[in-house]
Amino acid sequence: MIALALYGALTGLFEPFAPLALKARARRGKEEPARLGERLGRTSRPRPPGPLVWLHGVSVGESVSLLPLVEALQAARPGVSILVTSGTVTSAQVLAKRLPAGVIHQYAPVDAPGAVGRFLDHWRPEAAIFVESELWPNLITAARRRGVKLALLSARMTEASARGWRRAPGAARALLSAFDLVMAQDAATAERLSALGAQLGEPLNLKRLGQALAAHPPELTRLRDGLEGRRIVLAASTHPGEERLIVDALAGLDALLILAPRHPERGAALAAEFGAPRRSAGTLPTGGTRIYLADTLGELGLFFRLADVTIMGGAFVQGVGGHNPLEPARCGAAIVTGPHVFNAADLYAEMTSERAAVQVADAAELRRVVEALLDVPPARERLAEAALAYARRQGAQLDRAMAALEPLLP
Repeated sequence: MIALALYGALTGLFEPFAPLALKARARRGKEEPARLGERLGRTSRPRPPGPLVWLHGVSVGESVSLLPLVEALQAARPGVSILVTSGTVTSAQVLAKRLPAGVIHQYAPVDAPGAVGRFLDHWRPEAAIFVESELWPNLITAARRRGVKLALLSARMTEASARGWRRAPGAARALLSAFDLVMAQDAATAERLSALGAQLGEPLNLKRLGQALAAHPPELTRLRDGLEGRRIVLAASTHPGEERLIVDALAGLDALLILAPRHPERGAALAAEFGAPRRSAGTLPTGGTRIYLADTLGELGLFFRLADVTIMGGAFVQGVGGHNPLEPARCGAAIVTGPHVFNAADLYAEMTSERAAVQVADAAELRRVVEALLDVPPARERLAEAALAYARRQGAQLDRAMAALEPLLP
């Protein structure tokens, strides 16, 4: 507890400098200038009357994984207001398009005593659901003191994070014991959390849940008609360094390569690097386009359905850990990914064992696998069908999550 008290004192000491730090981040595109007040616990939105449940996911993947849970909560508790917070500009943009009507979005406050206090005083949640690895000491302890019921769902903790928490075992135990419910997303995380003092419920991985991403049928038809039967490879959710690797690996292949960067704001730089037309500029690919930039938000469902083969990014460079393969799987995509998938290791292990996805070791193998899938349509179709079947079997986890949350909900 001494470590938590010291953390609270230090964050309080530096809190007066938070507005300057946030403005600097805004100049770099890391914050929304008009909504910096939310990061300091100030909002112009009124709190709805009655009970309120708060859900938090820091970035795009975590935020999107909350959507099935939000819909289930709306159905189970129609009189309860729902607040969703996230921490990145991209996640806010995605949630603005995909949150159900009536759900409130705010940026999460910085983890400083004043900002946290203002946030909790205004919203007064009865229950709070954190996703994955969000262990913010001030936020958690302040919510607990106010009597908020706390759940940590789809919890994920890397070995590096666990080593850090083991240096302050008292603080780790105090934070984890604040949660009324902890559900780990994989066995390794469960072991680490248990060793740090968490009382664990059943396993749960929210990224296994969800509906297929939407696609506007007339636009899908328009794109297909314009491409005149060309073969299409999509590189989805790519990160810096991956686009060049993939472009070079597939050089000379008779197919259109669509690059959909994880962060669409990189579109201009990538278009300049590869001389590629951009979706965000309203340009459409044609029969002669070699590389196309899908640098818009909310359209991956369209490109997952358009592509013959989908390469999932975040797995060809160190440190990212791969991205959720179930999003393309729900759209019936033939999925290929790289070697670095620690964020979704269990999903990829199960899918590759069921021949519902292919994992390659390097650029050379990527070329061979993509070329083989393009040249042998029956093999590509079997891969896509297995991915879709696997995705459809994951829905039972939502019922388990809602049953575990039931005692905590207003």
